[in-house]
Amino acid sequence: MTGRTPAIVTVLLATIVAGTVAAGCGTPPAGASDGPTELTVYAAASLKETLGGISKAYATAAPGIRLTVSTASSSALRAQIEQGAPADVFLSADTTQPAALVDAGLAAGEALVFAGNRLAIIVPVADPAGIDTPADLASPGVAIVAAGEAVPITRYTTELIDGLAGLEGYPAGFAKAVTANVVSREDDVKVVVAKIELGEGDAAIVYQTDALASDRVSTVDIPAEANVAASYAGIVVNASTHQGEARAFLDWLVTDPAQAIFASHGFAPPAPAT
Repeated sequence: MTGRTPAIVTVLLATIVAGTVAAGCGTPPAGASDGPTELTVYAAASLKETLGGISKAYATAAPGIRLTVSTASSSALRAQIEQGAPADVFLSADTTQPAALVDAGLAAGEALVFAGNRLAIIVPVADPAGIDTPADLASPGVAIVAAGEAVPITRYTTELIDGLAGLEGYPAGFAKAVTANVVSREDDVKVVVAKIELGEGDAAIVYQTDALASDRVSTVDIPAEANVAASYAGIVVNASTHQGEARAFLDWLVTDPAQAIFASHGFAPPAPAT
């Protein structure tokens, strides 16, 4: 018997070592996590600030989930989803856009109403046009900044103007005069607010939460009987590869911790759509 290792034993040892190295450096075993699951959330522009707090809170509530938020007008986001954009969750400033995706078979399950809002008339802090009441929106020469026709705030605005026109003391032709004073239509409500902040318009109608978020605008009181309730609804996108996680996040939005964050930004609790 010599001290030399037989050739076959050498081959076996080399195979074992190679296998050990491969196990340490290769593909993780089935079920192992490569990191948090990323959910892409498409959200109405008016939710931008609020979703910062929502994302932080959800990171604690669901440590294995990371949210990536993209904001724009609800109508634009709906169109992107219809064209195959890779979103997991869609949060709209109305119920109409989510309902259209449900009807088209592009949503997994039904829409969920998760928050409410009201409208506000905003003017630059200096208020150069001297707008004291909603009736002043119809005054000659007032420059009103509005959103595009398909943006949810526009439908709510039309409802508000029609409601104001029916109140005592508002002039005949009020709605028509307000429409004639619109000088620009912007992509989403955040752009509308920015134009008023910069003094590029005399007034605009936005969400109450947008008015609260800016210290560069003032608000004009709206009679309670004419103001409009906005319902925000969300869906899980049918093309999502994380539908379970997406549904869990959407459902979490109506829990007490999430609703407290919405309330801190001026949103109302969810209510049935009107």
